[in-house]
Amino acid sequence: MAILTDVAHDELFPRSRTVLGPGAVHLPDWLAPEEQLRLVAACRAWAAPPAGLRQVKTPGGGAMTARQFCLGWHWYPYGYARAVVDGDGAPVKPMPPWLAELGRRAAEAAGHEVDETYDIALVNFYDADARMGMHRDSDEKSGAPVVSLSLGDTGVFRFGNTETRTRPYTDVELRSGDLVVFGGASRLAHHGVLRIIPGTGPPELGLAGRLNITLRVSGFSDGR
Repeated sequence: MAILTDVAHDELFPRSRTVLGPGAVHLPDWLAPEEQLRLVAACRAWAAPPAGLRQVKTPGGGAMTARQFCLGWHWYPYGYARAVVDGDGAPVKPMPPWLAELGRRAAEAAGHEVDETYDIALVNFYDADARMGMHRDSDEKSGAPVVSLSLGDTGVFRFGNTETRTRPYTDVELRSGDLVVFGGASRLAHHGVLRIIPGTGPPELGLAGRLNITLRVSGFSDGR
């Protein structure tokens, strides 16, 4: 197996934990190299059909530039289902217990205690031209913190406020292995991805582009 270079020790000014808002924190280089490799390999398998990687269509007739697949519950604008209702109609792939546990561990690393089980993974793939407009993760019933893991190329992430899509906001570069968690008063903060910086990911991942794994607690029962 290829071994990732640990770039954190080569930084002239090592990146440090940063508070983005109340209950929101950026933890650089949180994922160990072997965890990054495992996640990329898993995403390649999950992205295959059925219920694989798709381009999400918006209600206005447009399309998101980042492509997406889901685990546990399938997200579509603006709701959840157990099947890919806006795609091939296949049942959504299950949420692996080890990924749910990774979500819990990430939330705790950011200072949050979570009693519920992470049961949703939204995985977005960004190529060099993809973006994500400012939005809120507001389709869940649970208020448990959102966990966001970055893999591959660096993305410029904008973390805003709960009231508007405009200022105040903070822009931060998210590199491969970085973790962002937002909960509490920042659970419904607007956020987005401004751009991708091509060729910046660890070569050992074999990934051209950026993967973002967003873990959430639905708060749903099967009967919703």
